[in-house]
Amino acid sequence: MPIYEYACPSCDYRFELRRSFSEADAATTCPKCNHGARRLLSKFACFCKGSDGETASIAGTGSSCSSCGGGNCSSCH
Repeated sequence: MPIYEYACPSCDYRFELRRSFSEADAATTCPKCNHGARRLLSKFACFCKGSDGETASIAGTGSSCSSCGGGNCSSCH
């Protein structure tokens, strides 16, 4: 089952729930204050190892550098 991220607008508590796909959008309450919580859009990062053994992010998946246009972000460190 996938893990979904949620945030409580009342107390700003962030938490995760393991739910089935069919329950992903079902209402849930904050475990801290019992108010209704909303589901967040999860962000993922992907990394690969180059032939030189260095780990680098795959363009468009985890880099915060807006100037990266290709597959090599070594200049964005």
